[in-house]
Amino acid sequence: MNREFTSFSPKQMQVLNWWFEESAHKDKIGIICDGAVRSGKTLCMTLSFVLWAFYRFSDSDFAICGKTVTSLRRNVITPIIPVLVDMGFSVTEKLSANIVYISFGNRTNRFYLFGGKDESSSALIQGITLSGVMLDEVALMPKSFTQQAIARCSVDGSKLWFNCNPENPHHWFYKEWIQKCSDKNCLYLHFTMNDNPSLTDEIRERYRRLYSGAFYERFVEGKWVCADGLVYPFFKEGVHTYTEAIDGFSQYYISCDYGTVNPFSLGLWGEKGGVWYRISEFYHDSKSKGFQMTDSEYYERLVALAYGRKITAVIVDPSAASFIECIRRGGKFKVIPAKNDVAYGIRKVSEALKSGKIKIHSSCIDAIREFSLYRWDESAGKDAPKKENDHAMDDIRYFVTTHKTFDSGFFALSAPRTERRKF
Repeated sequence: MNREFTSFSPKQMQVLNWWFEESAHKDKIGIICDGAVRSGKTLCMTLSFVLWAFYRFSDSDFAICGKTVTSLRRNVITPIIPVLVDMGFSVTEKLSANIVYISFGNRTNRFYLFGGKDESSSALIQGITLSGVMLDEVALMPKSFTQQAIARCSVDGSKLWFNCNPENPHHWFYKEWIQKCSDKNCLYLHFTMNDNPSLTDEIRERYRRLYSGAFYERFVEGKWVCADGLVYPFFKEGVHTYTEAIDGFSQYYISCDYGTVNPFSLGLWGEKGGVWYRISEFYHDSKSKGFQMTDSEYYERLVALAYGRKITAVIVDPSAASFIECIRRGGKFKVIPAKNDVAYGIRKVSEALKSGKIKIHSSCIDAIREFSLYRWDESAGKDAPKKENDHAMDDIRYFVTTHKTFDSGFFALSAPRTERRKF
């Protein structure tokens, strides 16, 4: 749903003008914004960051960072470019170098794009000298990358810009930056969905229905809370399951969580009408069955589960190197190592279940059983489920986080696109 914005909320105006000479916060070294999803913090922060850069500097280097460059382009760069163009800026992207050149009048500044997805990412930003940095979704980035980005801001007058949705209250960014924002000399602003005037009541209600438990408290209420209790407390048979026979699937996938001593789980998925149905499964628990199976025997069960269907790909536990190789040698299926971000994956499965994008057949008794038993580990000090009753849960998570269908979203706030150049 696209809407043109016509005004900013008071909280957004604070983000836009905190660095003004007339502002009581102009001497702060940075700004931290956290809170609910779709609360309007990202667009106004990006706009403020660019305006400040041109007010203070010319022919200077800046960085805009996200978890990945792809997500950064989708969530930050694409929405802000038409806004800047409408304001009279000229924007040119050099895609191969991940640089955005922005000009206004006789001034031009360079904005480098960086992804901070893991510990190795800190090496990507080493060496550059920056006049300012903006870290979008900083809570998803490792501490080492964030520290390196901050260290790059050595130009006199440089400032730091952070935004994120809440995570676990033990998270390093919450403890070291939000709780110590005064010590860090940073302005801290907390956002709710009511701070985004572009959202309709219907959209706000849509997000309230989309989350539950700790994810509701974090992404709707904007709280830094611990996850506890059941991972999927909302799961109900008859709502998230189905019993009828369905045919006419357009494509099929199989997902796999590998185990020898621990249980092994396969799930067959078919797509129809934008919904992915878990049609059937194979689940082997060597402890309860009293015998272990080899990779070759597991491969035979995989072939049997496919039952002659054209399988687009098998999405496999990325640590299962021997079984991945066994599938490849078999020559029947394309194999894809799964993405394995547990907390993110659980959130995406929650969204897929609550939005009706995945359904579980009533014959998948082990998946249904695990949904009723899968719990958070309250002693972990971070978002982590207990390592029990989690094997069908893992194969479902691998499917949802790896298949591109579930890596989509929508922007509740955008502006007309008028000029954008690439080379």
